[in-house]
Amino acid sequence: MTAERSDLPDLTTYDGVLFDLDGVLTPTAEVHMHAWQTMFAELFTAWGITPPYTEDDYFRYLDGKQRYDGVASLLRSRDVEVPWGDPDDPPAADTVCGIGNRKNDVFARVLRTDGIAPYPGSLALIEKLRAAGTPIGVVSSSKNAEEVLAVAGIRDFFPVVMDGVVAAREGLRSKPEPDMFAEGARMLGVDPARSAAVEDAHSGVASASAAGFALVVGVDRGAGAQALLDLGADVVVDDLSAFVEDM
Repeated sequence: MTAERSDLPDLTTYDGVLFDLDGVLTPTAEVHMHAWQTMFAELFTAWGITPPYTEDDYFRYLDGKQRYDGVASLLRSRDVEVPWGDPDDPPAADTVCGIGNRKNDVFARVLRTDGIAPYPGSLALIEKLRAAGTPIGVVSSSKNAEEVLAVAGIRDFFPVVMDGVVAAREGLRSKPEPDMFAEGARMLGVDPARSAAVEDAHSGVASASAAGFALVVGVDRGAGAQALLDLGADVVVDDLSAFVEDM
C-alpha cells in the first residue's frame, strides 16, 4: 500500500511542512517503545493486571499521544483507574502523572546513554526543504522533543517546535485532536490548507487530517500502511528518502 516515488508530490511546492519527531525524523520511537514496555511490564506484574502489555498496546494507546493521556488510555483499556495526580508527582507515585514520569526516567536514561541520530532519508529531506526555502517545523507530543532534536544534531533546522511542553502550557488537546498541528501551523505562519504534515502514528495522522492539512504523509514504521490511510493519510511511504530524488 506504500506509494512509488514517481507518484509522490513535490513537498517544496507546499507553503510549509510540519513533521512529527519520534519515528519520523529520529528512531526515538524505538526508545519510547522500549521504555514503555519496560515500565508497563513491571507495573502490570506488580499490580496483577492482565492481559500483559504487548507491542500492539503501544500503537493503539500510546503512540503519538501526550505522555499522561497515553498512560490513562492504556490503563483504561485494562479497566484500571488511578488518580490523575500532578505533573510534579515523583515517579514512584501511583498516579497517571507519576506513572508517566516513571516511564520518562527510563527514556531519558537510554537517550543520554546511547544517543540518537536522524534517519538518513529524513535528514536528506529536511536538507532539501531548507535549501528550497520551504518553512519546516516539528509537531511532537513528547516533552523531550527539544533534547532529542539537540542530541540528534538537527535542532537548528526548525524555527518552530510545537511539543508537549508547549501543549501543556497552552492547554492543547492531545493527538488525535487537531489542536497541536493547528497550533504548529499558526506558529510557523502557514495555512494548513496549503501545507503538508508528516506522521507515523495513528493518532498523529488523524490529528493532521482533522487540522485540514492539504497533504498528510504517513510513514509506515510499523503502524500499518492501510491503517494510516484509513485514518486520513493521503500517501504512505516506508521512508522519507522516497521524496529525495538522488537517494
